[in-house]
Amino acid sequence: MLGIVIINIIVVSLVVGIHYEFLYRMTALLPRLPVRHRFRIVLGVFGALTAHAIEVWIFAIAYYGMLHWAGIGHFIGHFNGSLLDCAYFSFTTYTTLGFGDIQPVAGVRYLTGIESLTGLLLITWSASFLYLEMQRYWTRKDVTGG
Repeated sequence: MLGIVIINIIVVSLVVGIHYEFLYRMTALLPRLPVRHRFRIVLGVFGALTAHAIEVWIFAIAYYGMLHWAGIGHFIGHFNGSLLDCAYFSFTTYTTLGFGDIQPVAGVRYLTGIESLTGLLLITWSASFLYLEMQRYWTRKDVTGG
């Protein structure tokens, strides 16, 4: 059980750190870009999506490792054990979509629960960041094209 807790702490710490760094660097980079203000928002969206994709893949690698290297739990359903299946499961869990065609069993369930919570928090963090960036860069003039 201690191993599962340690894996969860490491994975969550890593993805939160990555997310923080992405948002921090975008905050510093966006004002210096030589593009129209409204395009900075688009670049911010792509930056946030990139951060989320990296974070999902980190969870996927953790699932793969827990299943294949550490023997902590398994999945049932439409799951063949591949890294791509782990990534698919991770995307549906991170976004709290949860199709239900793959189900975690035993120790891997704990990472699933913490991934849903982490994904929810990081997605809302991105939304808040983008909202603040929109407030900063979108003026009445930019919206109306005047």
